[in-house]
Amino acid sequence: MRKKLFIVFISAVLFFSSVSLAISLDRKTRDELYRQVELFSDAIAAIEADYVDEVKARDLIYGALKGMLSSLDPHSQFMDPDTYNELKVDTEGRFGGLGIEISIRDNQLTIITPLEDTPAWRAGLKPGDRIVKINNELTRGMDLTAAMKRIRGKPGEAVNLTILRESAKKVLEFKIVREIIKINDIKEAKILTDGIGYIRLIEFRENTARDFKAAIQNLSRFKMKALILDLRNNPGGLLESAIEITGEFIPNGKLVSYTKGRKADQNMQFIAQSKRPILDLPLVVLINEGSASGSEIVAGALQDYKRATILGTKSFGKGSVQTVIPLSDGSALKLTTSKYFTPLGQEIHGKGVTPDIVLDITPKEESSQQLLEEAGLSNKPQKDKQPWDYKADAQVMAALNFLKSGALPKPKAAK
Repeated sequence: MRKKLFIVFISAVLFFSSVSLAISLDRKTRDELYRQVELFSDAIAAIEADYVDEVKARDLIYGALKGMLSSLDPHSQFMDPDTYNELKVDTEGRFGGLGIEISIRDNQLTIITPLEDTPAWRAGLKPGDRIVKINNELTRGMDLTAAMKRIRGKPGEAVNLTILRESAKKVLEFKIVREIIKINDIKEAKILTDGIGYIRLIEFRENTARDFKAAIQNLSRFKMKALILDLRNNPGGLLESAIEITGEFIPNGKLVSYTKGRKADQNMQFIAQSKRPILDLPLVVLINEGSASGSEIVAGALQDYKRATILGTKSFGKGSVQTVIPLSDGSALKLTTSKYFTPLGQEIHGKGVTPDIVLDITPKEESSQQLLEEAGLSNKPQKDKQPWDYKADAQVMAALNFLKSGALPKPKAAK
């Protein structure tokens, strides 16, 4: 009797939960929805009647919701109340971590980029590395929230990562100690040579646009004639900051990016709003496979308007919008509701930004950190850090030579 009541209860919940959704659907879609709900109810009845162990109703429904959301895309997920509460806590980012941005690509947990001067960077992790295990736990089927929960933790404690590096066809083991992650958004801001300025942005955060404008003003005092904007290994961050920085180089009122979803209220436009944009400064933007999200929005807009020449390798391709929808029992859905596009309608998500000049680099040219890795010193902190030598960076030198040659088209107002 109890089982029958349980089945009837679940069926009723599913039915009435579907009614509010069905109201907005056409008749054909609504009928199909009801048929599928009945199928789901039959499956629950079979589990309740014949499964070897007794199963709680909540566990069944939560398991179904997790499977349903994970079948949509890597960034959509169901969050139980505990997971949802963790998402709402720690908004200031005061947690121990490794300093890596991760995503899911080809159903595998993948490093977008290690943030510079963090434990992950010093250990020698690279963009594109696949995380196979976290503390000896396989990551197959693990969602992003669960993975970050295992990576974050008490500062001073170690995390063991098993990494598949496909480019080298190697499986590598890393033991990395967590730290409080503090990032300086602007890593370098200087004149390199012949009046050509260089600014490297590590991430887009609350004060990045303000600091970027100050750096531009400072370089202008040294009679800057052109600029190299380095967005390599920049995983993104605050959208507003990326939009504001893009607006420094295109006319006020021009479209920087837009989102497009299935519903009209999911469509948004982001407009340049700088009162005094710099429209006549020759500009080269560097990107690579570690450039994602906000970096791709900046590079894509400047490329569409022919305001900059993009140089490097294809970016990561992370350009979707997730909306958190709370549910009645304290759980929530994190649902992909729209995608980002460049001004000319190029989709970013899953595609990335292809440079105007594609230039890959060999491991020896990547950075002094990777040289340390090759020497077997990658897990040792750099006590006496050497100044950055831009002449050893093949992509920076290519950008310099490109600007010096005059091959860069004269900047013109966006159309």
